[in-house]
Amino acid sequence: MSDLFYWYYVYIVKYFIGVDEAGRGALAGPVCVGTVFMPNTFDWQGAYALVTRHGRPRLRDSKQLSAQQRDVLYEYITAHVALKYSFAFVDAQTIDEIGIVNAAHEAASVAVQSLGVSPLRVEVLLDAGLCVSGAWTQHSFVRGDETIPVIALASIVAKVARDRFMEECARSHTRYRFDEHKGYGTLAHRKAIRKYGVCPLHRRTFLSDIVS
Repeated sequence: MSDLFYWYYVYIVKYFIGVDEAGRGALAGPVCVGTVFMPNTFDWQGAYALVTRHGRPRLRDSKQLSAQQRDVLYEYITAHVALKYSFAFVDAQTIDEIGIVNAAHEAASVAVQSLGVSPLRVEVLLDAGLCVSGAWTQHSFVRGDETIPVIALASIVAKVARDRFMEECARSHTRYRFDEHKGYGTLAHRKAIRKYGVCPLHRRTFLSDIVS
């Protein structure tokens, strides 16, 4: 980040909204977009200190954390008085109808709107591949969930919210063991699809190599 860029974000922009998704490549379940509204002075290192045993806390996205670490940070984010958070799902049927890209964009727009904040002096920072309404000033970052604190926090919200949803779905769709793979294309999941067929949670447009 250049000095000019840093000055702009510290002294001009007072708040950020981070946006990231989870479940884009899954074979079943919704795509989930998480958002976090954060002041520019927020101590993200203090948050990551909770899941750091040795050395200085470093930024990590949801994929680089264990499930236990994600849960710790999720509870921290959702309870912190300086933060707001939201998440939105778009289900498998809609993904089949409009495509995963449009579904992710729809979930992002709903999640940002759900925060209930004004676009004034707020910038939306998104992981690459996502966008929201043109009413918002927004910037997209390749691997933003690994380099931009507010996007990393949003990635945790999205991942934990979706994982918990899939764990609930596992109770009513026991054959597929969604609690184990969260709908992704593991060998066990693919075998279950071949054996039992599809259920309403499956994205049929993602299954051409498994079912005819």
